[in-house]
Amino acid sequence: MSDSPWTDRIVGARMTVDQEFSSRIADSRFSNQQWSLIMTATEFEIEDADDPDRARLVADIEQVEGIIPELENVPSGGMGAMGGPGAGGGNRNSSSGGVFDSIMGALGLGGDGGDDHAEKLRAAEQLTQEYAEELQSHLESNGRWQSVRKAAAADD
Repeated sequence: MSDSPWTDRIVGARMTVDQEFSSRIADSRFSNQQWSLIMTATEFEIEDADDPDRARLVADIEQVEGIIPELENVPSGGMGAMGGPGAGGGNRNSSSGGVFDSIMGALGLGGDGGDDHAEKLRAAEQLTQEYAEELQSHLESNGRWQSVRKAAAADD
């Protein structure tokens, strides 16, 4: 569904919401790079697109779970996340396993990584849904929601 014409109609709106949402990302547990990776794995859908009263934009994060272990390989936090001093910091080398730990974590076999994996997934789910709500609100306030909703309904 990500290649459908209705998603092409919201590209400009997404760019605007990305800028507006940047402060929310700064306050989250994710760096800008981690958020970009999460958004790459996120698809958007319009539930009940054929019903103007019930239609709503939702984030489908089904693919996000697969990239959660990869977030460990992306710099997180502060200036390091922006490529400044300490990018990657000691975080990358603080664990002895690196790629091995990522694979073990993805399989749910990591020591304390399982809880962190679930927490990151929950945080990503919450943040992507907040983004979807913000995006829908932006489309509504600009009078574009109904045309996007109708295009999504036509795609189904």
